[in-house]
Amino acid sequence: MGKALNLEYDPWPPVKSALAGESPWNPTSHRGVERFEAQNGEHMAESGPRLVEVVEPDPTGMRSMAPEPKGNGKLNRPHILGLIGGNLDYTDVLGLLPVAVYVTDAEGRITYFNEAAAALWGCRPRLYADEWCGSWRLYRTDGAPLPHDQCPMAIAIREKRAVRGEAIAERPDGTRVPFMAFPTPLRDASGKVVGAVNMLIDVSEHQRAERASRHLAAIVESSDDAIISKDLNGIIASFNRGAENLFGYFAEEVIGKPITILIPADRQDEEIGILARIRRGERIDHFETVRQRKDGNPINISLTISPITDETGKVVGASKIARDITIQKHREEQIALLAREADHRTKNLLALAQATVHLTQGETVDELKEVIEGRLQALAKAHALLAQSRWAGADLRTMVVEELAPYMENGKARAEIIGAGLMLNPDPAQAIAMAVHELTTNAVKYGALSVPGGRVKIEWRLCPGNSLTIRWAEQGGPPVSPPSRQGFGTRVMERMICGQCNGELDFDWREEGLVCEIAVVT
Repeated sequence: MGKALNLEYDPWPPVKSALAGESPWNPTSHRGVERFEAQNGEHMAESGPRLVEVVEPDPTGMRSMAPEPKGNGKLNRPHILGLIGGNLDYTDVLGLLPVAVYVTDAEGRITYFNEAAAALWGCRPRLYADEWCGSWRLYRTDGAPLPHDQCPMAIAIREKRAVRGEAIAERPDGTRVPFMAFPTPLRDASGKVVGAVNMLIDVSEHQRAERASRHLAAIVESSDDAIISKDLNGIIASFNRGAENLFGYFAEEVIGKPITILIPADRQDEEIGILARIRRGERIDHFETVRQRKDGNPINISLTISPITDETGKVVGASKIARDITIQKHREEQIALLAREADHRTKNLLALAQATVHLTQGETVDELKEVIEGRLQALAKAHALLAQSRWAGADLRTMVVEELAPYMENGKARAEIIGAGLMLNPDPAQAIAMAVHELTTNAVKYGALSVPGGRVKIEWRLCPGNSLTIRWAEQGGPPVSPPSRQGFGTRVMERMICGQCNGELDFDWREEGLVCEIAVVT
């Protein structure tokens, strides 16, 4: 049996109207005191609250305060006694409740509503006239209109059973309020339904919170960033799809396990510091570190970690957002490398230009200018090819063809080139470009290309160990003899091939024409 509430009776029009008619029991035979008792759960579901006769003695002495019942055989106005230490009108009690409550008679006419109900409806229904519900309009949860005589209260009275339902009330100003209804039939001592009481719970805030929660969950789940939550012991509580993609684990593999499974052995101490800061309520922004995938490979990530608090503001865990910055790190390394390369190439180019000027001589200023310009143009061509490949290298065949192009036009074919395309690293590319330029210039001035019938042949092959051998051979030119002194072109070639590239340079001054062999590592 549930806890009993002592009720006394004097005239109360709402209940008197709601329960109009002769009662199947006579209150005057029981000293005017009855008990309103909640039955056990199973019985409640069937019949709801019931008025039953008090048969035990009254230890509180409160009965002596109750006047003798007045009566014409009809139910009178109840008061709640004993539990709050005095007489209190039960409408006053219902009026203090923060939830909407209203009562109807057996025909569904509204006989009482509290202020919370009026606020929910946005209007005040007419007592004993308006039926089933005080809402201006009603809608089903899918937005379809809901006739008042099909609302939960109407069903509860017609089917004589407690009903739990949801609907939407529209106020006269057009605003809509979703609510849950809990109508329950009221029965007299014989079990006859004499009315019903309904409690309406405004679920607007709850639905807004649910929508916000679903929206947030959708954002988290669809995010490309890894989003992980953990408790203050570092145990993983959630693991979104982005985290699965980043770390290679499925959520079910890691939830309930320590976050340290994602941390390399040499960085485990980081987690101790992170948890200490989270317990203090601190937020950690853009912490760049390294974590570990399921396959053991390291990942460069940027972490943002925020405390998670409960409804009291107490820190109960942490949310981690991890972003893969591997590509960003690679780009940063590339930029740093290119900056170093640019610095190195600039210094090297200036050194080459300085050496070119220093090693160049001419009989006249114009001759000196012409020689310097030719050598600098050879360097410029090599740099143009390097720039096209973003300093990945320069193609040997392209360099040779560009240098000898004037002697291969209009069917002259005074230059023969044998060799496939071969990408050279920047240093050997510059050195070979200068060497081919010096050989071509010498052939034009003194060798095979100085006479109409002369020809040059250049060929190369790549040997094991990336050793490149280039052979330059001239024929059909003036007779050749070894020079009495080393020329400036020879010195430039030695400086570039032997000095800069640690290569080898060999000149064979044959009578029929110069043969030069160059060996460098590509």
